[in-house]
Parts: sequence; structure tokens; C-alpha cells
Amino acid sequence: MEWLNYHHLLYFWVVAKEGSIVNASRVLRLSSPTISGQIHELEATMGVKLFDRKGRGLELTEAGKTAFRYADSIFSLGAELLHTIRAAPSGRPVTVVVGVSDVVAKSLVGRILAPAFALDPPVLVVCRSDRSLESFMTELASGALDAVIADRPERKEAARAFSHPLGSSGSLFVAAPSIADHMGSDFPGALTGLPFIMPAFDTTLRKALDEWLLARGVEPVVVAELDDLALAHELAAREVGVFVVPDVVERETVARGDLRVIGRAPELRQHLYVISTERRIRHPAVVALCDLARATVFGGGAGASE
Repeated sequence: MEWLNYHHLLYFWVVAKEGSIVNASRVLRLSSPTISGQIHELEATMGVKLFDRKGRGLELTEAGKTAFRYADSIFSLGAELLHTIRAAPSGRPVTVVVGVSDVVAKSLVGRILAPAFALDPPVLVVCRSDRSLESFMTELASGALDAVIADRPERKEAARAFSHPLGSSGSLFVAAPSIADHMGSDFPGALTGLPFIMPAFDTTLRKALDEWLLARGVEPVVVAELDDLALAHELAAREVGVFVVPDVVERETVARGDLRVIGRAPELRQHLYVISTERRIRHPAVVALCDLARATVFGGGAGASE
């Protein structure tokens, strides 16, 4: 009996979604030669070419399109299998594996996950952090993750990913007391010339913040660009500069006493999503987390899935 190497199939599937081996290597965190070699092995096993080269990218052959449809179904079923097994009664805690984007405030993630530990039956929470949302998509599709918490939706249809809004919040500008004391009452104008810890350039918040500042003619001095809010907090507490947090984590942000709120921008919205492979989430722990987050963290419904 011939066996299909599902690792090879996974690499082929990711390359087909990403459009090139170079892009797939970033998602899979493997070298391009490794991925290329394993796809050649898959083609040898199947006895057909799966890709044709088109410029700098790759295009699926007819056989490749057929293989992609099967691969899509296979990994979707694999995810459903893991979800079903994890949720099945066995005398052990239900396991929920969640990926968390580094750009999401950890205090906010903590508030979202905390109710899971009071669920009945008990839930075992496995949490993984990563900056790149794209790197989570392969794990999500293969069933290695049950859900991803991110600041933006995933819109790649081929990934079979569905984004479920949890809610949104306004923004707070915070800084160490030494900076706050030298700031005038003119907010946001007084931000001009102040040192500023910006979100990373390619984040959703950075784009919104740049537009917000530009519209108000404010020009702070950018001293750092970070995608980790915990590190931003530490640097701000050391008087490095001002940074922005969601207003729903105000209490946690100022609790240590090393930061003060210097301005509020309710119109500068920060959004949060749970991304899953299901149009309607079925994993009981993920459902509970979403419901509780909408009710207790964001204070109401967050709308329908996107």
C-alpha cells in the first residue's frame, strides 16, 4: 500500500496558498531548498507536476489544483478531528490551544483567558505567542491550534480561516510621571516633540495611529518601534517615551504606579479578533472565552463573524 507523506502535502498546500516558495519558507520557518525538495518528492510520488513557474511565482497545474482541493479538505478534517477529541469527555480536562499575537496587550489576553480556569468541566489552556499572524495560520489549519487571538482579521479565503470580532476599545496615551509632569494641558498638541514608542511599522495600530497623529498635526519624536506591548511598558516606565494602550487595560497599566495616563483618544479604535477554522465556533472552551470576553471585557456584543 502506498502512503502519502502528509508533511510534503502540508508544504505543498502552504506554497499554493502563499504563491511562492519564498513566502512559504517564512510561514513554515524552513529554508526554500528544503521546501522545494520535499515538493519535488511529492510530485515524484504522485507522478505529476503540481506547479508551473510564472514569473517569480508559481501557478498550480490542473493536477495541482485537484491536489490543493484535497489538501484543503484533509487539513480541515484534521482540525475538526483534534477539536472533537480534545472536547470529548475522557476524565481529563478539555484542552484549548490558543495562539496569541505579540502585538496584543498581555494584560488584555490575561483577562480574556482567565475565565477558562473557572469553567466546568476543567480546561487545560495551552498558549503560544508569536509576532506573525501568518505563522499561526498553518498551525491553525493543521489543527495544532484551536484559535488565534489577534488585532486584525485574517482574510485569506484559501486558509479557511474565519475571524470572529471580540470587541474594540479606544486608546490611552501613557508615560512615566517625569514625562507627564513636563507635558502641558494641550492634548494631543503637547505630544509634538515628545519621545514616542511606536507600534511596529506593519501593525494595524501603527497605521491607525499614524493617520490619527497626521490628522491633528502632531509630530512626536519616534525613539523606538516595538511589537511587544510588555516591552513597551518597561521602556516607558524607564522614561524612554510615550506609548499607546487599549483603554480597557487602563487599570492594569497604571496599577504599578510607574505610568500615568496623559491623554485619551476614544476615536482611535483598537480591535480584537478570535480566528478559527470554523465559520461558527464549536470548541466549547473557545465559545465560552469569546462569550465571556464580549460580556466582561468589552461590555457587550461584538457583531457577527467576518
